[in-house]
Amino acid sequence: MATINTISCGNGNCFCIEEDGSAILIDTSRAPYREKILASCRDKNMRLIVLTHGHVDHVQNAAALSRAMNVPIAMHRADYGLTRNNMEEPMLAHTLFGKIVLALTEKSLRGDPVETFVPDVFLNDGDTLEPFGVKATILGLPGHTKGSIGICMGNTDLFVGDALMHILYPAKSLLYGDRARMTESAEKISAYTNATIYFGHGKPVQNRRW
Repeated sequence: MATINTISCGNGNCFCIEEDGSAILIDTSRAPYREKILASCRDKNMRLIVLTHGHVDHVQNAAALSRAMNVPIAMHRADYGLTRNNMEEPMLAHTLFGKIVLALTEKSLRGDPVETFVPDVFLNDGDTLEPFGVKATILGLPGHTKGSIGICMGNTDLFVGDALMHILYPAKSLLYGDRARMTESAEKISAYTNATIYFGHGKPVQNRRW
C-alpha cells in the first residue's frame, strides 16, 4: 500500500508518494519551500518528479530538485511552454472572487521566474508510473491549463493539481484557460466515486459530484 506524505508549502501542496521502496514527488512549489521539500524526500528512493501543470507555484523548484535528487521530471507536453512563459496561456475567471484571485495570480506569474528545464518524460492520459515503482495512472484533466494532469492511485487516491481547488470551499478551479474543458475534467474526476481528492491548494476531501 502506498504512503502519502503531504508537504504543505504556504497555500499550496506537494505530495511525496512512497510504495514498495520507491517514491515520486508530485509538484515542486516555489523557491522558499525548496529545503522543506528536500528534507521530506531525503530518505526516500525518489524515482520521478511529476508536474500536474506548468504554473510557477507548481514548477519553480523542478530543476533544482531534479538536480539535488538526481531524478527525472515528467509532465504533459502541452504545458511545457508555460514553464518558460507562464503568460503563454491566458487564464480567465467568471466569479468576483475568481477575478480577484486572477489579478493576484497574474501578478505573481509575471514576476516569479522559473529556472529553465527540459522534461525527461512527457506524460499522456492513461500512462502508467509503474516503471518508476509506483502503481499510478495519469489522468488527463485539461481546462485549468491545456496540459493539466492528475495522478490516480487505483480507485482510492486522486491527485488533481488545480483541476479542482479547495480554497474557501472545494470546487472547480476558480481560474481556467478553457471553462468547458475544465467542466468536462471535473465530471471525469466525479466518476471516481470512492476516491479521496488531493488538491494542489487546500485539504483533501472525499470525492463528490463537481
